[in-house]
Amino acid sequence: MFTRFRRKRINPVLRNLLQETHLSVNDFIYPLFAKSGSGIKEEVGSMPGVFQMSIDEIVKECYDLKKLGIYSIILFGIPDTKDSVGSDAMCEHGIIAQTVREVKAAHPDMFVVTDLCFCEYTDHGHCGVIDPILQTVDNDITLDNLAKQAVVHAKAGVDMIAPSGMMDGMIQAIRRGLDEAGFVNLPIMSYSTKFSSAYYGPFRDVAESSPGKGDRKSYQMNPANRNEAIAESVADEKEGADILMVKPALAYLDIVRDVKNNTSLPLAVYNVSGEYSMLKMAAKAGVIDYDAVMMETMMAFKRAGADIIISYHAKEVAEILQK
Repeated sequence: MFTRFRRKRINPVLRNLLQETHLSVNDFIYPLFAKSGSGIKEEVGSMPGVFQMSIDEIVKECYDLKKLGIYSIILFGIPDTKDSVGSDAMCEHGIIAQTVREVKAAHPDMFVVTDLCFCEYTDHGHCGVIDPILQTVDNDITLDNLAKQAVVHAKAGVDMIAPSGMMDGMIQAIRRGLDEAGFVNLPIMSYSTKFSSAYYGPFRDVAESSPGKGDRKSYQMNPANRNEAIAESVADEKEGADILMVKPALAYLDIVRDVKNNTSLPLAVYNVSGEYSMLKMAAKAGVIDYDAVMMETMMAFKRAGADIIISYHAKEVAEILQK
């Protein structure tokens, strides 16, 4: 009789001693969505438990996060006014710069990351300036604007920049801009392998960032391409990224492991809105044990190679880990 596997599983203490992968509240970054006004906390229908918040409500939310042991957030902005270049994103009085200043003033111990992109700020919903002839994002003009945006965030007091636009050369351009402005110690977490995915739908509701026309396939990655996915992250490592990322996470665990095996940098995954909403809707329908499936999913991210998990589930995971 063969029992060499089972005899290590029968005793629960031994099972815990031999567990290879572990989750900690320190693994998580929690996304927050800022908009102008006060006393605003509006739930998004497609993402139960996720809200658009005014800055004062975000400051309050940070108190609750810290009670759960969550000290890292990533900010997205919803500006009052959008234009063709996303001017609010490059303005020291823009929604994100204001949010960073007020959060850091109230919570100097909170680690604040900002998403660096233009899709939430442009009237056309794309991630940069549109080339009028090609009708796609002008890569090089957008690089200059990304560097300006990064410096604005840095001056506001951000702790880390996270560029998500998938422009070629964006890490090099942002690093140069930050260094020239004196922010040589500000780290960059690159959305280095970001796919043109159908899993982003609910996010575009909360961030009000859907493209007016067309799609983002000319700059985000083809979900069918494995070798290119690795090459994208390797390139960002060479350009000076400090942390890499794969987005989405759940349908791309093979890519997470591939990137982990081919680079030397810490790796984040973004557990995106569609992944989150599917679990919420499945729980509402009564077809899954929500907590169990959620925790199994988080463990899968870590097992695949993620060092950091950006997730809307972070508070729920923290509550479970505290029990």
